[in-house]
Amino acid sequence: MPVEKMFDSLDIAVSGIKAQDRSIKSIFSNVANSRTVDAGSGKPYRRVEAILKAQADGLSGVEVSEMAEDMSDFTEILAPGHPNADAKGFLSMPNVNLPVEIMNLGLASRAYQANAAVLKRYQDMVNTSLELLR
Repeated sequence: MPVEKMFDSLDIAVSGIKAQDRSIKSIFSNVANSRTVDAGSGKPYRRVEAILKAQADGLSGVEVSEMAEDMSDFTEILAPGHPNADAKGFLSMPNVNLPVEIMNLGLASRAYQANAAVLKRYQDMVNTSLELLR
């Protein structure tokens, strides 16, 4: 096996861990801001999502291509006493759906764990090889 190909599986696993870390951070941000009715611009917090894509040079891993805002409609609730409510008493809430975020967190966590398992197996293989050489 050529030396330059020896670390491909590690590079792929590390890129997967980095990408899932960004996904998990965006999910945490969404959950933390799920009740933020004014994100600084006078509008509610808008859900963000990490968009993943394959790295440009073939089978070398995954990367976050962008952090995209979810442009779906805001949820409106009746809250006539709230200072941010409109003239009819409706308040725009963030477009964050907590069950969806929990599901996405589960998927991202499993992908993170799978990539960490690849690194662990690689470490085990190296340790076994070193033991055989002793």
